[in-house]
Amino acid sequence: MKKIILLLMISFLGISVQAQEKKNKNAKYDIEVNGNCDMCKKRIEKAALSVKGVKSATWHIDHHDLHLILDETKCSIDQVHEAIAKVGHDTNKAKAKDEVYNDLHGCCLYERKE
Repeated sequence: MKKIILLLMISFLGISVQAQEKKNKNAKYDIEVNGNCDMCKKRIEKAALSVKGVKSATWHIDHHDLHLILDETKCSIDQVHEAIAKVGHDTNKAKAKDEVYNDLHGCCLYERKE
């Protein structure tokens, strides 16, 4: 009887381990980031790359998308959103503080959404 219970417990443990979400070492994301110019581009990409685990970050001025490749075992997409918001740029999930936004160079002051 003890062997059967032990076998069942091991089986349930194996199933629960498989059910956990697997982390991708080369996860690709596209996120919306507000900005206007090449200075914004440098600031946004630098902020994204400052997050440990981000392998690639390319922001496109024309459509305001940041293309990311990151290692989900080292960081999350939410950490990237927060890092970008800390340097003054709103994303589709995180809004920059007003003080930080107001400190941006004049050409970098994009139209903010409420």
